[in-house]
Amino acid sequence: MKKLLLFLGPVIFLLACSTGAGRTQQKTLSQTTTFKKMNESPNSPQHQNNNRDTATFAAGCYWCVEALFQQLEGVEKVVSGFTDGHVPNPTYEAVCTGNTGHAEACNIIYNPSVLSFDELLAAFFTAHDPTQLNRQGNDVGSQYRSGIYYHNDEQKEKANYYIRELNKENVYPSPIVTEVKPFKEFYKAKDSHQDYYNQNKEQGYCRMVIQPKLEKFKKVFAQKIKP
Repeated sequence: MKKLLLFLGPVIFLLACSTGAGRTQQKTLSQTTTFKKMNESPNSPQHQNNNRDTATFAAGCYWCVEALFQQLEGVEKVVSGFTDGHVPNPTYEAVCTGNTGHAEACNIIYNPSVLSFDELLAAFFTAHDPTQLNRQGNDVGSQYRSGIYYHNDEQKEKANYYIRELNKENVYPSPIVTEVKPFKEFYKAKDSHQDYYNQNKEQGYCRMVIQPKLEKFKKVFAQKIKP
């Protein structure tokens, strides 16, 4: 579907990511108590002295996810790739068939003394619509599913906790379908798919899909964006 958009142009599905994809009439994601908890939560003491940690998220097209998380102060590197599948060393073309079981995902390497996992979760739930099953807008298929692939029990507990709380607050019109699973193998995508937005800003998908999301994302996290 991404390839199709490169040629077909502006048939754009764009939820209001900056104020919470899947908003209700009552309130937006950024107005919820749960979002505020995530966005203001102090770093976990056991990670305060570590130089870096890793979060692995799937939230639709990895070009979008990479471009958004690269903006956050404390994020040192974002690597696009594939996870949670059953075929070793999958190619992008194979993953696009939906037959390898993989999700397009990003490994986000960050400094936990600057940016907490809670804050990363706030960014994750802002960056996409976690109620869409096996799709994000016009990107359709199990490879575009929503997922949090935890690296330790703390990440698992926090992911499940915030999902429960967001569902309780009824910020979305439908229940969250984000899968929370243990991190397994991660296969890095080819070099031409790394830092994709920054290298291809004039390309159709970047201009019509990623750029609007990026602008809204920056407004929500204005105090956490890199200078």
